[in-house]
Amino acid sequence: MEAPLITIFVRHSADCKYAGDEFNKRCDCRKHLRWSRGGKQYRKKAGTRSWVGAEVEKRKLEDQLAGREPKTKAAEVQTIRAASDSYIRSKEVQEIAAAGLRQYKLELGRFVTFCEGRGIFTFGRLDFAALIEYKATWPALYPASSTRFLVQARLSGFLKFCVNAGWLARVPGRLTPVKVTSAPTMPLSAEEYTNLLAAVPQELTNGTAARVRAIIQLMRRSGLAVRDASCLRTDQLLCSDEVYSVTTKRQKTGTHVSVPIPADVAQEILAAANKGAEYLFWEPRVSNAVTFAHKRGLEIAQCFQRADIQSEGHMVSHRLRDTFAVGLLEKGVPLEAVSKMLGHTNVRTTERHYAAWVKGRQDRLNKLVMDTWE
Repeated sequence: MEAPLITIFVRHSADCKYAGDEFNKRCDCRKHLRWSRGGKQYRKKAGTRSWVGAEVEKRKLEDQLAGREPKTKAAEVQTIRAASDSYIRSKEVQEIAAAGLRQYKLELGRFVTFCEGRGIFTFGRLDFAALIEYKATWPALYPASSTRFLVQARLSGFLKFCVNAGWLARVPGRLTPVKVTSAPTMPLSAEEYTNLLAAVPQELTNGTAARVRAIIQLMRRSGLAVRDASCLRTDQLLCSDEVYSVTTKRQKTGTHVSVPIPADVAQEILAAANKGAEYLFWEPRVSNAVTFAHKRGLEIAQCFQRADIQSEGHMVSHRLRDTFAVGLLEKGVPLEAVSKMLGHTNVRTTERHYAAWVKGRQDRLNKLVMDTWE
């Protein structure tokens, strides 16, 4: 029996920018199958949003309508590397932020390399034991538990995508959830910050002291994370009516940030910056942004040690961001405003880390305690 000609088509959602083109492969709207037999047209849901997955379902249906058994199982022929490439393309179609796309590529690249290093090239050989062994490598790669939590979520998303595409019958087992432990919020005291700045030229004698000190000042006064500060573009440090401000987007969230900074800090930054260059401190022809920011973070950590400032966790430079946020909250700046200046996408993130430092809330708690003294 001859199999009929089966066509894959898309039923777009109302807000899809590709609406009107039922054969467009780039969106993640639901895929369907269509064929004719005996003068009658038939339609069937493909059960997937992936075009690749629809191709798998199409081949299965062709075999079924032709009355033949499938020669091979999808899990035995689909390589994990090819599936990873398809998943990355699906994320590109979703137009996620560039920083997020880089993370997917990095993490899935590590997963593919791990699997291939153990002779696991197709999904037919991927089992739960391999996933457990892979997860055991994470602490060395991702010291922060919050990062490991996100890595596991992304891996789960990839495996579910592969199930929907027909390459996996089911996700091979359920990994134990990652328990997130956050380092405590630890703003610097005025004395600690003074000691930190004094320690920079003592610790860094390789010609980078002025630049690192400027980055420290920028982080403290703007609340930027080390990568955002290290790779700030020159045109993102603005001056209007003798007021300097930093206006940029956070690499991590893509959220707009605009914060005024003191004139003396701005002038120190400009004095240490590259002259007439696109970026204040970073030189793209010398190193990539991640490497450059990582090196600056290590140098800042060295200066913390020189100043004898003890810190928990591996994100030592983050204490400068904490100092900025807590300084505002202690002066009565509303939590919602601080959240925007930190570039958080949700005020609940700010509340989780800094609620204890909200002046009005702490004052009320103090009053409740003091009232019991009578």
